[in-house]
Amino acid sequence: MTTQASAPPSTKSQALRSYDVADFPALTGLEEEWRFTPLKRLRGLVGLGGARAATGMVRHEYGDLPAGVTASRIGSDDPRVGSVLTPVDRVSALAYGEAGQALLVEVARDAVVAEPVRLRVVGDGAEGLAFGHTFVDVGRFAEVTLVLEHVGSATLADNVEVSVGDGARLTLVTVADWAADAVQAQHLRIRLGRDARVVHVQVSLGGDLVRQYTSVEYTGRGGEAELYGLYFADGGQHLEHRQLVDHNVPDCRSYVGYRGALQGADAHTVWVGDVLIRAEATGTDTYEINRNLLLSDGARADSVPNLEIETGEIAGAGHASATGRFDDEQLFYLMARGIPENEARRLVVRGFFAELINKIPVEELRERLGDAIEARLAKAGT
Repeated sequence: MTTQASAPPSTKSQALRSYDVADFPALTGLEEEWRFTPLKRLRGLVGLGGARAATGMVRHEYGDLPAGVTASRIGSDDPRVGSVLTPVDRVSALAYGEAGQALLVEVARDAVVAEPVRLRVVGDGAEGLAFGHTFVDVGRFAEVTLVLEHVGSATLADNVEVSVGDGARLTLVTVADWAADAVQAQHLRIRLGRDARVVHVQVSLGGDLVRQYTSVEYTGRGGEAELYGLYFADGGQHLEHRQLVDHNVPDCRSYVGYRGALQGADAHTVWVGDVLIRAEATGTDTYEINRNLLLSDGARADSVPNLEIETGEIAGAGHASATGRFDDEQLFYLMARGIPENEARRLVVRGFFAELINKIPVEELRERLGDAIEARLAKAGT
């Protein structure tokens, strides 16, 4: 079922949205939304609908859940599936049609969950295509921290729907720590109720190619979305992050802050941040920034911030992007105090990521990510 006309869009609000993969034309790599993505490395995920069966496997793992949180399997015919997310590209539509069922995570209304909820998506092998769907439903006035980790090997297309009820508070941490041969293309959609707040921290370290598209919509005044990202691409890796924050109601706020480091030949990162402020979204306050640190020759970072504003009655809107190498003054300052150059470089990188790592409210995970970054730096002799 197509929900919007397929005429070439002149604005993000007119982009094609459909649950049917057949409504999306075959990809050529020349499309604006796909021009940075090496399509061949997506393997069969850009193929035709059911022409290739899902022979790969991913599974969800979670232990005992705290009071107020439940997890269950629901069929793709459940009315909640697709109620938040309508696919905006061919791969997301393919995942929607092929997943078959979804993992439903529910946080009860008014529940205040003190301990983090941990979920893992585990790939059992990169051969064959795998498809997934997750629905997170945070009830009115609930408060919870949810960690969703991706590990193992897979060729995965998946959709994640997140509904945050009125007055609710969600901290969502997603980690792509795949094996080196994994491929993932994901659409994560967040819908915020009145006075709801989400803090999303997206971490991408592993995988051969990881392409993650995050979109946000508001359904009532007072919604707040803070989207942070941390990524580290090694030689040959392609890590791509795209956001669309759709300010469609008045008096809402968003902040997007992504930081990436790259080292090694053919390491490639892409960040595309789109913010749409519709005519009716008066009082909007938004800002987005992307910073990239190139640690070696042969690495490439593409950074594209976009603002589309349809009303002048806003509280503020801005964007920034910066890509560069080590700050020589910082290195000189540290080395002048007796710190060897390699150690000084490590300190600069750790400082570059420290602010975002500290956004993660799970100490064990903060330490593990810090160790993973340190191991990459040590491997390259940085």
